[in-house]
Amino acid sequence: MEQPELNRRQMFGMGRARAVPSRPGDTTGERGQLVRVERPAMGSTFEIRLPASTPGAVDLACRALDVIDALEAQLTVYDDESEVARLNARAHLGPVTVEPGLLGLLETALALSAETAGAYDITTGALSEAWGFVRGPRRVPDAETLAAARACSGWRHLRLDPEAKTVAFDVKGLRINLGSIGKGYALDRAAEVIRASWWPTGALIHGGRSSAVAIGSPPGRPGTRWHVALGNPLDPDSPLGVFRLRNRAIGTSGSAFQSFESGGRVYGHILDPRTGEPARGPLSVTVLAPTAAMADALSTAYYLLGPDAANEHAANQPRIGVVFVNAPSDGDTPEIFSFGVGEGDFVREQKSLH
Repeated sequence: MEQPELNRRQMFGMGRARAVPSRPGDTTGERGQLVRVERPAMGSTFEIRLPASTPGAVDLACRALDVIDALEAQLTVYDDESEVARLNARAHLGPVTVEPGLLGLLETALALSAETAGAYDITTGALSEAWGFVRGPRRVPDAETLAAARACSGWRHLRLDPEAKTVAFDVKGLRINLGSIGKGYALDRAAEVIRASWWPTGALIHGGRSSAVAIGSPPGRPGTRWHVALGNPLDPDSPLGVFRLRNRAIGTSGSAFQSFESGGRVYGHILDPRTGEPARGPLSVTVLAPTAAMADALSTAYYLLGPDAANEHAANQPRIGVVFVNAPSDGDTPEIFSFGVGEGDFVREQKSLH
């Protein structure tokens, strides 16, 4: 007898929920009791924090997490039946109709590729596979394998038709991988659920340590901001500072989060599409932006561009702030370089519970 398929709510419960009171010295910007609901998705643990006074807080958070689950099923490259996987398998044969939200996400990514002269590129899935960052094993590809992967990569091979709502590739073997923007996009869509609630409420939604979006203010503190720590890539237990967010998002990129060693060299997972090889950049780059998708994408783009070109690009973008964390030149503490960060947006060397 065939067993019924379990959905994620059945497998993990509706999401682990807990009410968390504030504590003396709490610097997360949260006063009063919060409900925190979390669920695994996209290789991370997503958590939604809502005031405990919000009617139906747990159900509201779970509905937002359901949206993230649905987007993971659509965007993942680890399931051959996902929409992105089917697109990768068929789009070189001709135009493939895609869901409007996915088309809009691809349009955003493609525009950013043009703005950064190809430094940002979602069509490097073949390169990620060659280096073993998708299904493994992680390895340094030989010259022939790398050349073949580069030949079927590149944003200019991606053809979008907004009117027909189709996507096509003009080269066989091209692979879209939305790992640099998908988590932020999922946070934005989850935030839409919270904002659409009949009961206006603030919220903090995060997807692990790399992405977060803040809605309104923490409970009991109207007009204030949610606090999110800037992680220290060299010492996760010693955050380098605190971002203060209200109706804003952050995204962080850094090669230290995924890497492997071969031949005495460490290779990070952030590939430079212009060379086909892992980039050597700062310890991390964090971007503040109006949306989490933009924050995620720009943090990757700026990691590859470097501070000068990133500063030039960010100067033309509304409400964009950037924090580079560089390896220490003297001592053990990483160096912090920032631009476009407004007064009060970031405070150095503050402890945070996030």
